[in-house]
Amino acid sequence: MLHRSILAAALGLVSLSAQATTYTFEPNYTQGIARWVHLGFANPTLQFGQGEGSLEFDPADPAKARVTVTIPLDKFTTSVPDLDEHLRSADFFETAKYPTATFKSNRVEKGAMADQYKVSGELELHGLRKPVVLDVRLNRIGVNPRNNLATIGFDAMTTLKRSDFGLGRFVPQVSDEIRIEITAEAAEAKSYAESLKKLAEEEAAEKAKAAAKKN
Repeated sequence: MLHRSILAAALGLVSLSAQATTYTFEPNYTQGIARWVHLGFANPTLQFGQGEGSLEFDPADPAKARVTVTIPLDKFTTSVPDLDEHLRSADFFETAKYPTATFKSNRVEKGAMADQYKVSGELELHGLRKPVVLDVRLNRIGVNPRNNLATIGFDAMTTLKRSDFGLGRFVPQVSDEIRIEITAEAAEAKSYAESLKKLAEEEAAEKAKAAAKKN
């Protein structure tokens, strides 16, 4: 009887793992860099992060995967304050008018290796929407030992022309092609939402306790 129970549980786990899982991107671990060529002398970078969105993924059927992610543009940095201000201005990103960039997938294909994929979709940036293809490498699917949440992580890379998005100022002295490198981590959506709720409740309780001590 015990053996049957164990077998049933094992089969249940296999069945569960074979279904698509919905994940929520963790903003603190969803980030990337954009790299370009400056006058042929240097290859500066812009760092962006705090991406938010969702991913549906079934390792048994990756072609059905769907991803949507939005990146806030008012938080990017080049580590050069004057350049950051210029890039946020009307000369480039116009972040006051277009504060975010959003990518939505519409096709996923297997790559050359078992952990590689080509993810096609549309990138909406600076008020324009253009097709983009990401070369993606799946890093790991498993349980995060820090929070015990089912988690997925991957890296992605693409190259795009900034002039396609109305950002072509100073081309060709400054390269039109921009290399984008992304790393992302996402947790199972329901469990992640519950963990955030619990954390918020604990923080509220701590604040209330601290306020009570002052009184």
